[in-house]
Amino acid sequence: MTGASVRLTGSGLGCSDWPLCEAGRPVAPLAFHPLVEFINRLITGLVSAAVIAAVLGSYRRRGERRPDLIRWSWVLVVGVVAQIVIGAFVTLSELRYSVVALHFLISMALVWAATVLYVRSTRDDRPEDPPLGGAAKAIAGLATLVLVTGSIVTSAGPHPGARPGKYGAEKVVERLPLDLGTAARVHSASVWLLLAAIVVTIVQAQRRGDMTELTAMRPLLLLVVAQGALGYIQYATQVPAILVEFHVAGATAVWVVALLWALRSRTAPAPSTTVAA
Repeated sequence: MTGASVRLTGSGLGCSDWPLCEAGRPVAPLAFHPLVEFINRLITGLVSAAVIAAVLGSYRRRGERRPDLIRWSWVLVVGVVAQIVIGAFVTLSELRYSVVALHFLISMALVWAATVLYVRSTRDDRPEDPPLGGAAKAIAGLATLVLVTGSIVTSAGPHPGARPGKYGAEKVVERLPLDLGTAARVHSASVWLLLAAIVVTIVQAQRRGDMTELTAMRPLLLLVVAQGALGYIQYATQVPAILVEFHVAGATAVWVVALLWALRSRTAPAPSTTVAA
């Protein structure tokens, strides 16, 4: 969310150097744009501390040591290091759209790894997880497609992350040379596909009488509907920054809930059936 705030407030080059804010200046001056950018960098420190705690926790877990938890906690370490490197390239490339999009997608990969680690840590050790079912694969895959197409819309959109000639930017920040309307329609189609997959899964669960599945899917359905409605509103209102911020929050929520459902569905018990006498 703070990363999105940097872009949406035009603060992407508020600190034009890396890892210092400016040459010879380790921290940001008391000005709005440099502080927005610098606070986002400090958030990386908090994330790093949480990841270190996850690694230590996986090694010092009560009972038998879980190699799977150790592996996934180290995936977080690799992801954070990658984000630090990519963050440097974001600044040094003057907010090139391809690097900024990658920065966001790696963040979502970190969320995925953290969600897997969380789900695994809440259940008993299983040497091998059963494969994801068809519905889980479809929903997880379509949710990924939504994130990728959404980042393409952002790369072509009106919020490049810095204003020309200010805060270290000497030129207009390069945008993806793609028609915004076309990109938005492709993104919208991916959301409609995700919504259709969710509805089909709910209908099938209702036919089976699987109330656990229905209860788990309803939050995801509501989130996707709300996120889709917000997307249409922000497009119709010329993409105001505040709505984009909420859209980023919604995208993260949809991603987490979709992952939680997919990961837990593979280990959920089969619904019981009652045979009439």
